[in-house]
Amino acid sequence: MEAKVQLQEPGMKGLTKVIKNFAPAWFASVMGTGIFAVTSKYYSCYWPWLNNVAAWLWVINIILFCALILPWTLRWFCFTEQSLRDLQHPITVTGQFYATMPIGCLVLAADFLVIGTEYLGMDLAVKIAKVCWVSGGILALAFAVITPVINLFNRVTVADLNPAWFMPPVSLIVAPIAGAKLIPYWPQSFQKLLLLVNYASWGTGFFLFIFLAVICFYRFIVAPPLPGALIPTTWIYLGPIGAGTLALLNLGTVSAPWLGSLALPVIKIFGLIYWSFGFWWLVVAGIVTLTNILRKNLPFPLSWWAFTFPLGAYAGATYSIATGFQCSPLRFYGFLCYCLLAFCWLTVFGKTFFRVCTGDLFKG
Repeated sequence: MEAKVQLQEPGMKGLTKVIKNFAPAWFASVMGTGIFAVTSKYYSCYWPWLNNVAAWLWVINIILFCALILPWTLRWFCFTEQSLRDLQHPITVTGQFYATMPIGCLVLAADFLVIGTEYLGMDLAVKIAKVCWVSGGILALAFAVITPVINLFNRVTVADLNPAWFMPPVSLIVAPIAGAKLIPYWPQSFQKLLLLVNYASWGTGFFLFIFLAVICFYRFIVAPPLPGALIPTTWIYLGPIGAGTLALLNLGTVSAPWLGSLALPVIKIFGLIYWSFGFWWLVVAGIVTLTNILRKNLPFPLSWWAFTFPLGAYAGATYSIATGFQCSPLRFYGFLCYCLLAFCWLTVFGKTFFRVCTGDLFKG
């Protein structure tokens, strides 16, 4: 019996170490994989076999989420002190990435609506999407309030600011992507209220993003360059832009019964203007990243997943804008963004898998 316990000890210690050092940023992999699945479905108009890619990515994302939710939850109960310390310390950036978990739920809800309906049937896929959306929406609101308020009580210098601070606002902007699609599937008496809730979520996230975007842009100008590990966070600017455009267009599509037939055209024009800023930032983020690659100043932490979701959201928004305005060249531009997304996802997924196998990502 003693020998058996001794044999189990190393395994138990290993599991405890994984839980203790489990980074909240892990759910960025769910975000990146989920949006890659959705955009693969969109751009199957070029290559039909991307439908199969989308289905496999959807399955992988479900497995990822289920594998990550257990250590994420256990860490709060077993290592509460470390979890709270990460949440309360903005300089470590870790606290901002707690929002990736609810965003992961919201992206998974979109996965079930865009892809899952084809394989599970409409009723089951919508029920699962509702659970994911409600859970993600509640937690998104909680972290979007808690994280910025905590930051007000911390002493932060300009150099501590970085685009990772966008994560809590992004969660509120992402919510209407699936939330708008779900409105017709709720009881009719709730639909108007849910429409307003989704608009309120988008508006709150949008203005928080604008405020933080100005502050972070100021930081880029007056403070020293970001350290290499945080360079991928420059791509996070694309997240609120892409996700915000997708959410707006989805909301416009379901708004007609309450806001009239002019709602969608007006929203499409504003969405086009909002989306267009993403092109400028895509070029800037690309230049910053290439410069740091040439300087060999791009070490691999989990922040590399920031290369995936923001770019995927922008590629998805480009598809929606191109479809709404019936512009084939614009859709092809979106497809090029999708190809870049595929390269980034394969690279980051491969590096992550290798470091999971070696245990490097779970060191304290």
